[in-house]
Amino acid sequence: MEKVNIADKFALFSETWAPKIIAQVDGYQIKAVKIFGEFIWHKHDFEDELFMVIDGTMDMRFRDHTVKLIKGEMITVPKGVEHAPYAETECQVLVFERESVINTGDADASDRRQENLERI
Repeated sequence: MEKVNIADKFALFSETWAPKIIAQVDGYQIKAVKIFGEFIWHKHDFEDELFMVIDGTMDMRFRDHTVKLIKGEMITVPKGVEHAPYAETECQVLVFERESVINTGDADASDRRQENLERI
């Protein structure tokens, strides 16, 4: 039952597309992730995901449109919806998702897949 300083957590790492667990609520994890460039197209068949921009700007690409998010904005990606996050410059994002979620979803992308996430 200690407070979490989000800026301090982001200062602990520099790598992109490598989520770090910063908190847990029941069966959900809150993950800090720095994104830059393109991520792969993927979907999660059984879980929704929530992305909240802490610093920077990102695009959440969907097959038929793109949603631009700035600091302080968030978006929920419903289960089964194909998406591909993108950031032209480094962006700090909190991701809220079930602990069972693998970041690459249904995509076969071993170079981007992150399992056994570090807790910081």
